[in-house]
Amino acid sequence: MKSKIFEHHFTVPESAIDDMDHVNNVVYLQWVQDIAKKHWESKTDDAIRNTYVWVVLNHFIEYHSPAFENDKITIQTWIDNYRGVKSERHTKIINTTTQKVLVSAKTSWCLLYKETLRPARITNEISNLFL
Repeated sequence: MKSKIFEHHFTVPESAIDDMDHVNNVVYLQWVQDIAKKHWESKTDDAIRNTYVWVVLNHFIEYHSPAFENDKITIQTWIDNYRGVKSERHTKIINTTTQKVLVSAKTSWCLLYKETLRPARITNEISNLFL
């Protein structure tokens, strides 16, 4: 049930660097959320985005190696499976130059109706956009 991998590329900005001179762990978490949003927005139209929103149920993140200012980064994300109102998304943050995986993450998301913030079953319309 794994979806096609969605990628985003960028260079680590100075603002991502902490007192230890590498990317702060909170920044990696923000990147995990940002790539999920970019993936959602790339596959859906205004009608879907005005009907539904996603909320995080949990994150599991493994930090493998640090990233530094000006490193070239590739972030990959994909949906591994879904059931009912929940979806499991995986993310890898990779140093583009060395191809070393810096961070791997698994996030559980819950789909909600935007207007009521009540759980919404993932429809075939939505799953077909990603799987």
